[in-house]
Amino acid sequence: MFGIPVRYLLKHPLSGIVDIAADPVQVLMTMQDYYAEARERRKRRWEYQSNSHWESMLHERLSTTFPCETAAEIAPLWQLVVHEMAKHGIDAGPETYKWWNDGDAGLVRALWCLIRHRKPRCVVETGVGHGVTSRFILEALRSNGAGHLWSIDLPPLERDLHAEIGIAVDKGHEQEWTLVRGSSRRRLPRLLAELKRIDMFIHDSLHTERNVRFELDRIWPLLSPGGVVVVDDVDANSGFHSFVESFSIQQAIVCDAEPRRPDNRRANKKGQFGIIIK
Repeated sequence: MFGIPVRYLLKHPLSGIVDIAADPVQVLMTMQDYYAEARERRKRRWEYQSNSHWESMLHERLSTTFPCETAAEIAPLWQLVVHEMAKHGIDAGPETYKWWNDGDAGLVRALWCLIRHRKPRCVVETGVGHGVTSRFILEALRSNGAGHLWSIDLPPLERDLHAEIGIAVDKGHEQEWTLVRGSSRRRLPRLLAELKRIDMFIHDSLHTERNVRFELDRIWPLLSPGGVVVVDDVDANSGFHSFVESFSIQQAIVCDAEPRRPDNRRANKKGQFGIIIK
């Protein structure tokens, strides 16, 4: 039921006790998430069909040409980020942050174009890890000359990984980036109450249908007209499909990820992400 946190507590009893004493509510919520995730593994997932022409379709919905003028900005930044992470001893890609993946080239290209064309002022993401997608979001906002990113991230149980959180984000983004520590289930409702409206939302936290629906159901009423939702790893659960069906969304796009090396855990060896423009 609670296998992973229990194994961690048995291996690291002192630090585990400190964590429980420091924030028992978050520990309980995390254990509930593990339990829900274990139950979902026994359910059949929705099989998503990717659109091979997703980039041209996306730009059509953004009412701009494809390839767009911002495309040339992406490749040099991608190479720079990969190089900077290598200097930290991190080979960016699948399963480089425990069993989690870094943002892939397809996902960051989509985020870059969405931000450069839509010019959102208020962006919220859940899940940071190494912060590859966070870095691209922040760089795109800077290129626009305006905008702020709020990132919600629950640090993993393993304390040695805490120093790697957001490591891909270089210095100089302090004014446009707010990192909120904790799970989205605990931190997102309060953040949304403070912001009252958002222009773009990126889900990249716990990939369960329960968590995806929790996040999307709460951000949707506050998403501005023309606002954007991006959900990473849609193939990990049925949450994106369930949300699209519940709200009768007609123009959702499912895209193949482009990891730097094959992700053998995925049916297509790549993974998939989804995009919705409200």
